[in-house]
Amino acid sequence: MKRILTGITPSGYPHLGNYIGAIKPSLDLLDEKCESFLFIADFHALIKVKDAKLLNDLTFQIALAWLASGLNPKKTFFYRQSDIPEIVELNWVLSCLTEKGLMNRAHAYKAAIDVNKVSNTKELEEGISLGLFSYPVLMACDILALNATHVPVGSDQQQHLEMTRDIAGKFNRIYGETFNIPEGVIGAEKTVLGTDGRKMSKSYNNVIPLLSTEKELESTIMKIVTNSQEPGEKKDYVNNILFDIYSSFASAPQIADMRQKFDEGIGWGEAKKIVYKDLNETLEPIREKFYQLQNKKSEVEDILKENSIKVREFTMPFLDEIRSKIGIKSL
Repeated sequence: MKRILTGITPSGYPHLGNYIGAIKPSLDLLDEKCESFLFIADFHALIKVKDAKLLNDLTFQIALAWLASGLNPKKTFFYRQSDIPEIVELNWVLSCLTEKGLMNRAHAYKAAIDVNKVSNTKELEEGISLGLFSYPVLMACDILALNATHVPVGSDQQQHLEMTRDIAGKFNRIYGETFNIPEGVIGAEKTVLGTDGRKMSKSYNNVIPLLSTEKELESTIMKIVTNSQEPGEKKDYVNNILFDIYSSFASAPQIADMRQKFDEGIGWGEAKKIVYKDLNETLEPIREKFYQLQNKKSEVEDILKENSIKVREFTMPFLDEIRSKIGIKSL
């Protein structure tokens, strides 16, 4: 049986990229022939979020985003990473097997080094935490503690999955067959552009909020970067930010109709109104469910706690097996 696992880091408030890129594809993958583990990666968020109150609120908002989007916690395992202590224990075990050279090649670490090079800092690794450096090991533990078989990944996470496969394979060679070598469900996670054309990210301040009011949504759509072409001029929909964002959520007939309007020279203002209208209709049921859950924090907490107990029915005996294999057991 397939065991699918995916998570979202609560480093920012939920946005359209989270929904299109991770939440909806993960929900679409669910069927009766698989086990599904969906989690909130709150330990990962500590790399960026240093405000305790903010992290707690972001965790709640991500939980609401999953539940409002249609996640049924009785049909999938929906939990908080920090409620599964076996993940952190496994992190140390696998850190002792993982070579520093592998971590040196991680994209996030190399990007941080490049920033320091451009900034001409005295030390190339200034400001780079051990958490950022070893992030791929903790991600591997999220996957391997549940012995997942399939992991939805986008282009920016493929390297981390390959590292997970390397780490799992090395453990298996030393201590015997233990971990599944997880397969990536490539393309399941879509990369959604932000309002400025870069990947939608809180870091770039270019997100389209998922759980905003209609007025806030409209205001954000109107800020999407376009060129100076006038109404009546044919618009190129290839490599076009507005068209790309629209294509990430719209139906095939809607996309075809928008393409025709681009050919006919639709004005940018009119095009943005269509994008807002259709996106608002898509998000309306999610927004309504969100408002219903917003004042039910204790119920959401109960869901996460109940699911963590179920998840630990997998992780606790599995970690006992791992301890025995590595020699951490009774004399």
